[in-house]
Amino acid sequence: MIKQKLIKRPALLPFTFFYGLAVLLRNWLFDIRILKSKKFKIPVISIGNITVGGTGKTPHVEYLVDLLRKEYSLAVLSRGYKRKTKDFRFASKRSPIKEIGDEPLQIKLKFPTVPVAVERDRVKGIKKLMHSIHDLEVVILDDAYQHRKVKPGLSILLIDYNRPIFNDILLPAGNLREFRRNTNRADMIVVTKCPENLTQHEGEIFISKLDVRNKQEVFFTRYEYGSPMPVFPFRNHEELTYKHLHKSGTCIMLVTGIANPFPLKNFLAEIVNVREEMAFPDHHNFSRQDIQLIRRTFNTMEAEDKYIIVTEKDAVRIRESEFDEKNFKKSFYYIPIEVRFLLKGEKPFNKRVLKYLKKTL
Repeated sequence: MIKQKLIKRPALLPFTFFYGLAVLLRNWLFDIRILKSKKFKIPVISIGNITVGGTGKTPHVEYLVDLLRKEYSLAVLSRGYKRKTKDFRFASKRSPIKEIGDEPLQIKLKFPTVPVAVERDRVKGIKKLMHSIHDLEVVILDDAYQHRKVKPGLSILLIDYNRPIFNDILLPAGNLREFRRNTNRADMIVVTKCPENLTQHEGEIFISKLDVRNKQEVFFTRYEYGSPMPVFPFRNHEELTYKHLHKSGTCIMLVTGIANPFPLKNFLAEIVNVREEMAFPDHHNFSRQDIQLIRRTFNTMEAEDKYIIVTEKDAVRIRESEFDEKNFKKSFYYIPIEVRFLLKGEKPFNKRVLKYLKKTL
């Protein structure tokens, strides 16, 4: 486990005190029901976190969608982070990112037949989904742990193994959106981005530090990386494999615009020569100037074979970027990721989710 400083930004500690008061007051008002939480008749599954930055929400939403889509009529509702629009709207495979956000578009591209919608007000969004989809059975809320206006039937909280909440404090001096004890609202806790060789003993130590309730179940997951896929599929496009990347004389340039690129970077470093790396902020929209900078850096790399590797989420945004050289697009590949459970947790996790749905429907 990566050890981190408890206080990330000491100069901001005074502001953390006032932020904490605001969080306490807001949650207290919901707890005593002055602020109302709406409970819906249909099952609502919430996935979220209490840590700023990537904990793997989108891959875990995709895992749930894949688990349920064949048996249930479901929809995904997201706020559409950083979109330029404010109204409710459904995503399509051709929706611009500025209208729905990158993560909803990624989910829609992966599951074209599953309705994906964006709405900042989740109560209003669920009502519109129920009105628009007559046979709707399940709603999956993406990034909704702090959205207490909706009372989910099943709440899943994600915690990054490498950024544990027990080594952190509230914003802005730390990275926590809420106090650690607010994990008690979750029905299930999933510890994400774990090492592949995580032992049962290490899992038990982590759980003991979380101070979970008796009824809360804790699971551990890791990322499994798929074979590189072209960002821009062309006819007769070169198929790229890890065996090819491992060949002598091959190197890559890693370009990321996500909160935590280190897991992917570490994975690739064991396979290929990562000659250059360019990291942009999370949810970064790649401008024409960014693409030109990437191209100039890429052109300086001397190798028999060279490629640009990006994340799956970055691929969604890069497809909307402007390219001066169309042939340059062939250099871009992304690494798809899937969630894999550790410590024999997949069956118990699935069973818990399916049991909730059978009980509710």
